[in-house]
Amino acid sequence: MIALVAIQWSLVGVKAGQLLLCLTILVLLHELGHFLPAKWFKCRVEKFYLFFDAGFSLLKRKVGETVFGIGWLPLGGYVKIAGMLDESLDKEQMQKPPQPWEFRSKTPWQRLIIMIGGVTVNLVVGFLLFGMTAWVWGKEYLPAKNLIYGVYVDSLGKSIGLKEGDKIMAADGTQINDFAGLTQLILEKKCRVLAIIREGEQMDVPISDRTISQLVNLQGHLLAYPKFPAVVKGLQPGAQFISGKLQVEDQIIGLDDQPVSSFFQLRDLKKDLSNKEVALTVLRNKYDTVKVRVKLGNRSYIGFYCYSPDKFLKYEVKKYSFLESLPAGITEGWGILVENAQGFKLLLTNKDIKVNESLGGIITIGSMFSSEWDWRHFWHITAMISILLAFTNMLPIPALDGGHILFCLYEIITGRAVQYKVMEYAQLVGMVVILSVMIYALGLDIWRYILKN
Repeated sequence: MIALVAIQWSLVGVKAGQLLLCLTILVLLHELGHFLPAKWFKCRVEKFYLFFDAGFSLLKRKVGETVFGIGWLPLGGYVKIAGMLDESLDKEQMQKPPQPWEFRSKTPWQRLIIMIGGVTVNLVVGFLLFGMTAWVWGKEYLPAKNLIYGVYVDSLGKSIGLKEGDKIMAADGTQINDFAGLTQLILEKKCRVLAIIREGEQMDVPISDRTISQLVNLQGHLLAYPKFPAVVKGLQPGAQFISGKLQVEDQIIGLDDQPVSSFFQLRDLKKDLSNKEVALTVLRNKYDTVKVRVKLGNRSYIGFYCYSPDKFLKYEVKKYSFLESLPAGITEGWGILVENAQGFKLLLTNKDIKVNESLGGIITIGSMFSSEWDWRHFWHITAMISILLAFTNMLPIPALDGGHILFCLYEIITGRAVQYKVMEYAQLVGMVVILSVMIYALGLDIWRYILKN
């Protein structure tokens, strides 16, 4: 109960609103990817649902032969096509003679096109959104050479020999033009050496296989972070100041008896101090040193917004014309797709990677959104999730699009249809597997974001 009370519900509401809008857009478009080719091939579509309607619907209306509705469970959606063995496991319909308007009466090629429609739409939407954000806003990036304070490293970075203040210049000889892409560059190229500048001297830092495995394991964890001061931009409601109070433009330079030189150092120093009282040392008006005592909230919440690094570090923006943005969007989307595939492969083959550290559910996805409504960030995250949905649905697991695609390809290659009983049992097993993974991921989320802190 304490954990629930301490949650910043206003921030949760903003993130939840963005997640709901994102899922609404992507689910509708994905299901349209199945609905439209099904109608083109004259299949009867019995239902078209945004979100799942387990037990009841929020809204529904029949238009022609199709019931359009909105379910209450925002974990996906579905189209129910007559004559198709899907999540409903409608055995009664499947035991009747095939009808011309049914999915099973269509050629394997037609069925394949219907099934790949959702994945295709998600890929196209992801590529387009990446392209459009590049066209409208350009691509902002932070060259490694512009990190005037160097980097901040936690235990992972320190384990390979990096130190706070180091300036990372290259990985295996490749200059780091975009510092945010350092981790992805290391994973994609399996880089072995970082070229750094430390206190004016050039030196090399080796990267081991174990470090690469840890980067895959720890989702969103970086080998190094841009170093910049922790300066207050604004206060949040719910801050519990015991004595004194933070003010806008205050720079936090100490926490209890520990000096603080950067935002990420402050984040790490306070991460295990949930619901404890701490003393902050603050530099005010650039000259005065002030003490502020505050009780930290759940997940070590202090109660202020910090300035983003672009206030202190020089970001650069690459502009794209409309025609340039399209291939740029495809390149970025393809990189995300490859990254997901590589991560999934390592999850299956690398014993150092733990499922409980790599898997995330709906709460993890929601946490990717900004705590303030930022359209640029929203569309970028929506593009990433669209690519993720495409990859997930391509997995050859019955009950996913990939499982149906596999059955169609088998029939096209062999000329023989998969027996109905085989598909029925495979569909049932696939549903159990997917449901189990979703419940497990949700349980991990609840532990990470609610119970643990």
